[in-house]
Amino acid sequence: MPSGTFDLNDLEQRMRASLDALKREFSGLRTGRASTHLLDPVQVSVYGAKMPLNQVATISVPEPRTISVQVWDKSNISAVDRAIREANLGLNPVVDGTLIRLPIPALTADRRNDLVKLAHKYAEQSRVAVRNVRRDGMELLKKLEKDGDMSKDDHHKGSAKVQELTDKLIKEIDETLASKETEIQTV
Repeated sequence: MPSGTFDLNDLEQRMRASLDALKREFSGLRTGRASTHLLDPVQVSVYGAKMPLNQVATISVPEPRTISVQVWDKSNISAVDRAIREANLGLNPVVDGTLIRLPIPALTADRRNDLVKLAHKYAEQSRVAVRNVRRDGMELLKKLEKDGDMSKDDHHKGSAKVQELTDKLIKEIDETLASKETEIQTV
């Protein structure tokens, strides 16, 4: 944000970025339901480099509790199998030709509680990021008023808008968390 101007849209974009990051984190939380996003962190060592799994195979969800990984090059099957096992996702790959099936085990009560705690941690990190953007916006408003680039009334109006935006984004984060928590507990 350039100093000397106040842009509420820029603040909103920065706050929304933290909400989007939270949603990406949540998509990787295993809830007992198969999702291709569970394999996003898997890096496969092939062709002398580490590559994301989705660049060496097609990932699909044929059934609610199974992920299938169709490896494109037969010579990479063992590397893909090894990468999935080493990712510590709690999945046990079953190799069938060039297809690797990943049955998703049911969640235990302890694992559900751990996932809820992790979801709360991610949500809190997102709230902190939104509050940091709010702080930046408020500091800029103070500086603009102090430098004479903004009237006291405009400062108060801007502060109210920043606070309103912050409250709105925090509410969206809380709703996203509640939805994920419900998903974890009911699957």
